Amino acid sequence: MNPQSETQESEPMAQAAPAAGHVGLVGAGPGAPELLTLRGAALLERADVVILVREPGPELARFRRELLVHCREDVQVVEPAECGGEIDALAVGHAREGRRVVRLYSGDPLFGCRGADLAAACLRAGVEFEIVPGLSSVTAVPAFAGIPLLPKGTGELRVADGRQADLDWGRLADGDATLVVLFPDIDEDDDGHRPALGYDRLCKSLIAAGRPGTTPVAVTRMGSTTEQSTVLSSLSRLTADLKTADAKGNNITAPAMFVMGPGVGGQKDLSWFEGRPLFGWRVLVPRTKEQAAHLSEQLRGYGAVPEEVPTISVEPPRTPQQMERAVRGLVTGRYQWVAFTSVNAVKAIRERFEEYGLDARAFAGVKVAAVGEQTAASLREFGIQPDLLPPPDRQSGAGLVEVWPPYDAELDPIERVLLPRADIATEALAAGLADLGWEVDDVTAYRTVRAAPPPAPIREAIKGGGFDAVLFTSSSTVRNLVGIAGKPHNTTVIAVIGPETAKTAAEFGLRVDVVAPKTSVSALAEALSEYGAAQRAEAVAAGKPVLKPSQKRRGRRRKTV
Repeated sequence: MNPQSETQESEPMAQAAPAAGHVGLVGAGPGAPELLTLRGAALLERADVVILVREPGPELARFRRELLVHCREDVQVVEPAECGGEIDALAVGHAREGRRVVRLYSGDPLFGCRGADLAAACLRAGVEFEIVPGLSSVTAVPAFAGIPLLPKGTGELRVADGRQADLDWGRLADGDATLVVLFPDIDEDDDGHRPALGYDRLCKSLIAAGRPGTTPVAVTRMGSTTEQSTVLSSLSRLTADLKTADAKGNNITAPAMFVMGPGVGGQKDLSWFEGRPLFGWRVLVPRTKEQAAHLSEQLRGYGAVPEEVPTISVEPPRTPQQMERAVRGLVTGRYQWVAFTSVNAVKAIRERFEEYGLDARAFAGVKVAAVGEQTAASLREFGIQPDLLPPPDRQSGAGLVEVWPPYDAELDPIERVLLPRADIATEALAAGLADLGWEVDDVTAYRTVRAAPPPAPIREAIKGGGFDAVLFTSSSTVRNLVGIAGKPHNTTVIAVIGPETAKTAAEFGLRVDVVAPKTSVSALAEALSEYGAAQRAEAVAAGKPVLKPSQKRRGRRRKTV
């Protein structure tokens, strides 16, 4: 046989063979998207196919969505329900076709999950795989609940799977070891055969095995998420206390964890996560995602769940000639000052500069003022350091006028100020600069129009009390939100950025609960957190459950200010 012909015949087979695929078994942690490991994020960035975690509830649905921010836009996302019970076969099939697959697991792939089954399937198929450990709920959930598993004097930790039918209760109850039971409220196993373990049976089994009924226990549901809820009790009282918690709105449902041991006794002192001032509060932020990024991050630090709902849409001016002349004037030295009154104004100028191939160097020799810290931060991102800012407690157009120098013909070679702003902006700044002797070119840099109404579930939550608080950052956000979605419910906390916004809210029949001490969104979020902390402290001092505003009795008439 001709060696050359043998090679030629075999070449088509070699070319038809798919590129080597890969399966990453990634532990995503117990629920908080921030607990994903760096290696897990790296595999998600390269993934062609992602098979999601099977999790119930809106909070864990958010958890799954936020994990996907690490992925490419063209990634194929697979819901477990779409696999028909053949998740492992699907993952292997995609990998054999040359794709990079990530299979996400709650917690750790090999601890309480069936990652070993997928790893074995990959091995049989000759598919390369990698196991990326994740934070197991066994250690992470008690940490978020403030329960030390091995406090001083405790030398043993036992972990039991509540899905198992025949647990050795005598061994589990023996001594003073800490006991963690996963899936304590499972109704049945994946095959639908085994009966529920259930809290009542769990507690009775431990008492029958020798543990005193007074032994402290805790049940934590939705651990590490902002829906986390912990009930402290004892073996003999747990079932009744869970029913009481359920009646008060702290519904303990799956996924949940049972912990028994000496560390439970100090939970109240170490409850750092659930003790945050706005823990679990659903806060409406009527701003675009770009505008709300820092504000939402601050709210999350206080334990809140922010939801951004744009109330305005920013559009280019109807006639661009004004902006074209303004940019030309900047380049040719027509202006001594440029005053920026919003992040949107900075964005509008920056976009127009980039259209003309210009950058921040075109501002050489021009003084720049910003109305507040957020606008200043946007300028710094553009490469411009502002020359003038109002004091922190006066970040407004009027505050900027107070610190603006008057025009002096001997000291100021140019008397013109460029003021790029919205079409509906107030005249206070332009009038104030004119009073100081400056010639102001008031240019429409962008138009603000009312945004489209939010989806029906958001509108229903606004009017029905589904939000715990609404942050109003301007009078226009009040008017526009009411216009596109209706008035917030009377149990919703209304927080506003200043007296003018408070006045507008009152005109719409809203009682204002929180007014920021200075005109900045950061101060507004901080003021809301102080309000939440005061409400929490008041409930604790009175021996009452700490309830979110949305959990309180509906139907109170909201009094206007």
